[in-house]
Amino acid sequence: MLKTQAKYHLGQIVRHRKHPFRGVVFDVDPTFSNSEEWYEAIPEDSRPKRDQPFYHLLAENDQSHYVAYVSEQNLMIDQSGVPVEHPDLEELFGPFEGGAYPLHFHMN
Repeated sequence: MLKTQAKYHLGQIVRHRKHPFRGVVFDVDPTFSNSEEWYEAIPEDSRPKRDQPFYHLLAENDQSHYVAYVSEQNLMIDQSGVPVEHPDLEELFGPFEGGAYPLHFHMN
């Protein structure tokens, strides 16, 4: 069954359920929309279903900042209350407030 409503919203901080990173949601695809090469690189027993929202994150771990693409099933809300320190945050979002980042612009 196709899930059409995203659980997480733009500016929200989430963390990965299995891997030690977290990030700020900056875009959402209603279903998988990355390359087949990317999908096939995931071990078959760990591959997420394609028919769920996938999130683009400004992500960070203890060593670096990067952009991540993660299925909804592999995310959870980050409840640390700690801001993300990704260097590209200022391009899209305002200052950290209330546990999230407000958009600099309004979406249609």
